[in-house]
Amino acid sequence: MYTAKGQLDQDAMLRQYVPLVRRLAHHMIAKLPPSVQVDDLIQVGMIGLADALTRYEVTQGVQFETFATQRIRGAMIDELREADWMSRGSRKSQKDIEHAIQKLEHRLGRTPLESEIAAEMSMPLADYQSLLGRVRGTQLVYLEDMGSNDDEHDFLDRHLGDGSADPVHQLGDQRMRAALVAAIKTLPEREQYIMSMYYEQDMNLKEIAAVLDVTESRVCQLHSQSIARLRAKMRGH
Repeated sequence: MYTAKGQLDQDAMLRQYVPLVRRLAHHMIAKLPPSVQVDDLIQVGMIGLADALTRYEVTQGVQFETFATQRIRGAMIDELREADWMSRGSRKSQKDIEHAIQKLEHRLGRTPLESEIAAEMSMPLADYQSLLGRVRGTQLVYLEDMGSNDDEHDFLDRHLGDGSADPVHQLGDQRMRAALVAAIKTLPEREQYIMSMYYEQDMNLKEIAAVLDVTESRVCQLHSQSIARLRAKMRGH
């Protein structure tokens, strides 16, 4: 898009790529705790978009959308890092859930029910579901517990960065990929649907909730639980 003087029309480009900013923000928000607001990510993402428009040169040999996506995600990650969004409490909670699931699977020889996980953690089902909502996304399948340190910046760079750093792309190793596919197939049917819609069809939690006819918070809970199940299974790979 160019002006009558042959210059890049930055206002028109900003309007055109607002949907990209919104899509990236909504996809990222599902990996973050409830304290992070999607509007804040969108606002920061717009700054990243404006920065991309200023820095982009056709001679760089990449499409503008690819370049802009990297700048937008980078701006969002920088903001999250500054805010220190992942608390130690959230990490402890996610690991408590994961360990409870792991113990139950060994004891029962099957995938435990939600109510059984709550009982194992000595809390009412409603409290357990509330906990799932609070730690949403902090359990996304990642490898830092399987050999590297517990560094927040490392986590952000790996799991909220560009597409090549996405957890699904990280599992390029065929043995790991095969193990993950097998683990997903053991999830309860509804959780399999959620994983498929979120990771394969790139749907956000609100869209998934509409398909399943449940609340968005319920989808958030089930997403967190399914990721905890996967992490418990993947520890041996």
